[in-house]
Amino acid sequence: MPFSGPKSLFCTVKSEGGTGRLLLQAQSLSVGFGPADAPRWVVEGLDFELYAGSCLGLVGESGSGKSLTALTLLGLQPPQARFGSGSHLWYHPAEGPPVDLLRLPERQLRAYRGRCLAMVFQEPMTALNPVMTCGQQVGEALRLHAGLRGAAARARCEQLFAEVQLPDPPRIWASYPHQISGGQKQRVLLALALACRPEVLVADEPTTALDVTVQRSLLDLIARLQAERQLALLFISHDLGVVRRVADRTAVLRHGRIVETGPTAALFAAPRHPYTQGLVACRPPLDRPLERLPVLADFERPPAERPPLRVRDAAEEAARLARLHARPPLLEVKGLSVVYRTARRQALPAVRDVSFELFPGESLGLVGESGSGKTSIGRAILRLIEVERGSIRFRGQDWLALEGRALRRARRALQLVFQDPYGSLNPRLKVGEALMEPLLVHGLRRTRRERRERAAELLELVGLQAEHLDRYPHQFSGGQRQRICIARCLAVEPELIVCDESVSALDVSVQALVLNLLRDLQQRLGLSYLFITHDLAVVRFLCDRVLVLQHGSVVESGPVGQVLDAPAHAYTQQLLGSVLY
Repeated sequence: MPFSGPKSLFCTVKSEGGTGRLLLQAQSLSVGFGPADAPRWVVEGLDFELYAGSCLGLVGESGSGKSLTALTLLGLQPPQARFGSGSHLWYHPAEGPPVDLLRLPERQLRAYRGRCLAMVFQEPMTALNPVMTCGQQVGEALRLHAGLRGAAARARCEQLFAEVQLPDPPRIWASYPHQISGGQKQRVLLALALACRPEVLVADEPTTALDVTVQRSLLDLIARLQAERQLALLFISHDLGVVRRVADRTAVLRHGRIVETGPTAALFAAPRHPYTQGLVACRPPLDRPLERLPVLADFERPPAERPPLRVRDAAEEAARLARLHARPPLLEVKGLSVVYRTARRQALPAVRDVSFELFPGESLGLVGESGSGKTSIGRAILRLIEVERGSIRFRGQDWLALEGRALRRARRALQLVFQDPYGSLNPRLKVGEALMEPLLVHGLRRTRRERRERAAELLELVGLQAEHLDRYPHQFSGGQRQRICIARCLAVEPELIVCDESVSALDVSVQALVLNLLRDLQQRLGLSYLFITHDLAVVRFLCDRVLVLQHGSVVESGPVGQVLDAPAHAYTQQLLGSVLY
């Protein structure tokens, strides 16, 4: 049963708490690229309305047209973009006739940005200027759109920082983006968007890759500010739990077209379209461990032909853990402490006296908020940062005593999958060269032909094809790039792979494919995983045991089912209470 749907569905967004005033109206909105006589439509035939005090959620996979829709609302689409002949984007001011934003020249359109429509972008470190302080960046918007300067601009800026609940507004005003946390940077972006009191706010993936507690607090803040200011909110996300929490109505976008729309609660409770059903089902459940996650391809079949969901039995899980622990540990960490030092030699403890074991074929999850020490533990084990105190033994060998050539040889057994697959691959190297490089460095194949054959085998192992060897990283999707990164790790035949937030920024559908792949590879190759994440549902699916970290210390540990079903520590309870479903 292939995915199909109407070309567009008219989506009227109006919450009970809203004023009812129509603010923004899209009619047959189509945006495409290419020749004028035959453009390739990336967004096609979208119809929706936004009312004051209401929120429309827009969900779909990467490439579905969500972000291009958002950029088009503010006239920020790429300059080569073309609009369909019947496309209109009407802004309805409080007084006067509607204005078609698509027909305005750039100079006139600037008068509407910031003051009428504003946007919160996905990646705050990219959206903020790294050489300007946070105060300067908000002050610039106040100067351009509100005419505020000097002390008045600073006072208004600090007031905005207080409204978005940033601690110590004067300090944030003087700080550069790299000097504050990810959640604080996102709040600065929110303050920047709200600076000129817009009526329509577009939020494009504003909580992607944030910790669950930071995510929840930011969403609560956006909801409060929306209610106070009666904002019309277009909330774009691939995280269905987030959309379920904030949106009055939701539209599901696929290949630039809306395939289903309706009140959010009803849409998620009983999705009608197979594509929507697939998106909802792909998310790992938090309350039970599945043997395999559903994927979108399952929902292209009739319901009777879809694979059944198999839940792993608790007794089965306990027996598996007992079998794994009957062997000597693969990795032993005892009393591990990591301390960072500033330029003035001030000590900043990151990991405090952490101890654990990891057994062959086991998956161990490290969870906690940013700053809890998860990534520092992973990097210390990989010898990418210095250890202050403690011991690390791998296969019984003193890992910290290895140096030089001996360390390089031993490192074959431990590999790392980073969070950002695009940043992990050299954009100038074709995928085949990237896969052959570790084989050459470690002398695992003697000739180039043998190395290329092995690279093709690795691609097929992760579900890609040999023909992909001669493509560059930018020619692949995010999920495909992450598969290539996994293939590169497997090239040196490791025993332990450290996965550092390796699925957190992926769409739910792509995430399900990668998680199924990781489990399949573990079963086939006997791999062990140290899985670093803030996503407890992912831990429930993939991991056997979990360590909960807070401020660099382990506050709770044990089998995944035991910890997540009956958390003993208040911090673990807080993390679970912050999960959005």
